[in-house]
Amino acid sequence: MADTLTETQGCNLLTRLFKARGYAITRNVIFREYGVEFHIDGWDEKARVGFEFLTSEDEDHDDLTLEEYNALTVAQRRGELALFIIDEVEPLSAEDLALEAHEFLDELADAVHAQLRAAARKKAVKKKPAVKQPTGRKNLKKVAKKPVKKSSKKPVVRKKAVGKLAKKPRGRR
Repeated sequence: MADTLTETQGCNLLTRLFKARGYAITRNVIFREYGVEFHIDGWDEKARVGFEFLTSEDEDHDDLTLEEYNALTVAQRRGELALFIIDEVEPLSAEDLALEAHEFLDELADAVHAQLRAAARKKAVKKKPAVKQPTGRKNLKKVAKKPVKKSSKKPVVRKKAVGKLAKKPRGRR
């Protein structure tokens, strides 16, 4: 196993990985939401994605309590944010941290794509009935409800002579 990362090394690696995936990470931001306040190591406010590397080196364990962690977890389950939180309890190499970060980012990308697909399906379903169904029904109603002109005259029945019966006999007059 490679050498254990310091918090600074870990945060630098995470910043590079998150930025490579398109996130605009700002380092060491004060996070104040959900009754939680702490210095988050990396945060993209627009995408609501970030990371926190908990170490005793920076006394992060005191900065983010278990209750605050649970509040953030609940918000994350509701889909309001996505946080990658790593605790130094088990020493990590750069390879291990990168692997875990890629797994987190892959899951996040899959979740975002699933939400976009669901939103597109929902939008498509809403559009079809709203546009096509009522238009078709209106056209049918117009055809079915056209007034029929009534004639005041009685219809005249005309008989047509068919074939030989229509000819008058010659000679008998």
